[in-house]
Amino acid sequence: MANKHEVKKYLAHWFQLGKKVVIENGKEIVSPKTILKGDRYSPEFEECWHKIMSSRTSDCYLEDTQETIADLLTPAWEMVECGRCMMPVPIKTLGLPALLCPCYSLYTWPNQELPQPRCPVNSQEQLLKIHNRLVETRKE
Repeated sequence: MANKHEVKKYLAHWFQLGKKVVIENGKEIVSPKTILKGDRYSPEFEECWHKIMSSRTSDCYLEDTQETIADLLTPAWEMVECGRCMMPVPIKTLGLPALLCPCYSLYTWPNQELPQPRCPVNSQEQLLKIHNRLVETRKE
Protein backbone atom coordinates (compact mmCIF):
# COMPACT_ATOMS: atom_id res chain seq x y z
CA MET A 1 0.00 0.00 0.00
CA ALA A 2 1.30 3.44 -0.85
CA ASN A 3 1.15 5.52 2.31
CA LYS A 4 0.68 9.30 2.46
CA HIS A 5 4.45 9.86 2.67
CA GLU A 6 5.07 7.87 -0.53
CA VAL A 7 2.26 9.64 -2.40
CA LYS A 8 3.57 13.00 -1.23
CA LYS A 9 7.07 12.07 -2.44
CA TYR A 10 5.59 10.88 -5.76
CA LEU A 11 3.81 14.21 -6.31
CA ALA A 12 6.87 16.23 -5.21
CA HIS A 13 9.06 14.45 -7.75
CA TRP A 14 6.62 15.00 -10.62
CA PHE A 15 5.98 18.63 -9.62
CA GLN A 16 9.74 19.20 -10.03
CA LEU A 17 9.33 18.21 -13.68
CA GLY A 18 6.38 20.54 -14.21
CA LYS A 19 3.47 18.12 -13.83
CA LYS A 20 0.26 19.39 -12.26
CA VAL A 21 -2.50 17.93 -10.11
CA VAL A 22 -6.02 18.21 -11.45
CA ILE A 23 -8.70 18.72 -8.79
CA GLU A 24 -12.43 18.11 -9.24
CA ASN A 25 -12.20 17.14 -12.91
CA GLY A 26 -10.38 20.31 -13.94
CA LYS A 27 -12.11 22.91 -11.78
CA GLU A 28 -8.72 23.62 -10.28
CA ILE A 29 -5.18 22.76 -11.34
CA VAL A 30 -2.35 23.04 -8.83
CA SER A 31 1.38 23.08 -9.45
CA PRO A 32 3.64 24.69 -6.87
CA LYS A 33 6.64 26.46 -8.36
CA THR A 34 8.89 25.84 -5.36
CA ILE A 35 8.94 22.26 -4.09
CA LEU A 36 11.98 22.14 -1.81
CA LYS A 37 13.27 24.64 0.69
CA GLY A 38 16.48 23.52 2.36
CA ASP A 39 15.95 20.29 4.22
CA ARG A 40 12.15 20.20 3.86
CA TYR A 41 9.33 20.75 1.44
CA SER A 42 8.50 24.39 0.71
CA PRO A 43 5.50 26.09 2.34
CA GLU A 44 4.00 26.42 -1.17
CA PHE A 45 4.27 22.66 -1.71
CA GLU A 46 2.91 21.91 1.78
CA GLU A 47 -0.07 24.20 1.10
CA CYS A 48 -0.70 22.39 -2.18
CA TRP A 49 -0.41 18.99 -0.45
CA HIS A 50 -2.88 20.12 2.23
CA LYS A 51 -5.30 21.29 -0.47
CA ILE A 52 -5.04 17.93 -2.25
CA MET A 53 -5.58 15.97 0.97
CA SER A 54 -8.46 18.16 2.17
CA SER A 55 -10.33 18.07 -1.12
CA ARG A 56 -12.18 15.04 -2.33
CA THR A 57 -9.12 13.00 -3.26
CA SER A 58 -11.31 10.79 -5.41
CA ASP A 59 -11.43 13.74 -7.82
CA CYS A 60 -7.66 14.54 -7.71
CA TYR A 61 -5.04 13.03 -9.98
CA LEU A 62 -1.63 13.80 -11.42
CA GLU A 63 -1.97 15.01 -15.00
CA ASP A 64 -1.37 12.33 -17.64
CA THR A 65 -2.37 9.58 -15.21
CA GLN A 66 -5.62 7.73 -14.60
CA GLU A 67 -5.24 6.86 -10.93
CA THR A 68 -6.74 9.24 -8.40
CA ILE A 69 -4.93 10.21 -5.21
CA ALA A 70 -7.63 8.28 -3.32
CA ASP A 71 -6.82 5.18 -5.41
CA LEU A 72 -3.14 5.48 -4.56
CA LEU A 73 -3.89 5.58 -0.83
CA THR A 74 -5.62 2.18 -0.92
CA PRO A 75 -3.89 -1.18 -0.33
CA ALA A 76 -4.20 -1.97 -4.06
CA TRP A 77 -1.35 0.39 -5.02
CA GLU A 78 2.33 0.83 -4.21
CA MET A 79 5.11 3.09 -5.53
CA VAL A 80 8.00 1.73 -7.61
CA GLU A 81 10.56 3.25 -9.98
CA CYS A 82 9.65 3.60 -13.66
CA GLY A 83 11.83 1.30 -15.73
CA ARG A 84 12.39 4.06 -18.27
CA CYS A 85 13.01 7.17 -16.19
CA MET A 86 13.54 5.92 -12.60
CA MET A 87 10.86 8.28 -11.27
CA PRO A 88 8.28 7.04 -8.73
CA VAL A 89 5.18 5.57 -10.37
CA PRO A 90 2.19 3.73 -8.94
CA ILE A 91 1.77 0.04 -9.63
CA LYS A 92 -1.19 -2.08 -8.71
CA THR A 93 -0.26 -4.80 -6.24
CA LEU A 94 -3.01 -7.03 -7.62
CA GLY A 95 -4.04 -7.10 -11.24
CA LEU A 96 -2.61 -5.02 -14.05
CA PRO A 97 -0.21 -2.09 -13.57
CA ALA A 98 -1.00 1.47 -14.61
CA LEU A 99 -1.03 1.88 -18.37
CA LEU A 100 1.49 4.71 -18.62
CA CYS A 101 4.15 6.49 -16.62
CA PRO A 102 3.67 10.28 -16.51
CA CYS A 103 7.06 10.51 -18.26
CA TYR A 104 5.52 9.45 -21.58
CA SER A 105 4.41 13.04 -22.29
CA LEU A 106 7.75 14.60 -21.28
CA TYR A 107 9.67 14.47 -24.55
CA THR A 108 12.92 15.62 -22.97
CA TRP A 109 12.78 13.11 -20.12
CA PRO A 110 14.72 11.17 -18.99
CA ASN A 111 17.65 13.54 -19.34
CA GLN A 112 20.82 12.39 -17.59
CA GLU A 113 22.39 15.84 -18.02
CA LEU A 114 19.89 17.46 -15.64
CA PRO A 115 19.68 16.95 -11.87
CA GLN A 116 17.13 14.30 -10.96
CA PRO A 117 14.09 15.32 -8.89
CA ARG A 118 14.65 14.53 -5.24
CA CYS A 119 13.30 14.68 -1.72
CA PRO A 120 14.40 17.27 0.85
CA VAL A 121 17.87 16.62 2.30
CA ASN A 122 19.19 17.68 5.69
CA SER A 123 22.66 18.91 4.71
CA GLN A 124 24.05 18.81 8.26
CA GLU A 125 22.93 15.21 8.67
CA GLN A 126 24.48 14.20 5.34
CA LEU A 127 27.76 15.97 6.15
CA LEU A 128 27.89 14.23 9.53
CA LYS A 129 27.43 10.83 7.83
CA ILE A 130 30.29 11.64 5.41
CA HIS A 131 32.45 12.80 8.31
CA ASN A 132 31.76 9.60 10.26
CA ARG A 133 32.64 7.44 7.25
CA LEU A 134 35.91 9.33 6.78
CA VAL A 135 36.77 8.91 10.45
CA GLU A 136 36.03 5.16 10.26
CA THR A 137 38.14 4.79 7.08
CA ARG A 138 41.01 6.63 8.71
CA LYS A 139 40.97 4.24 11.70
CA GLU A 140 41.41 1.24 9.42
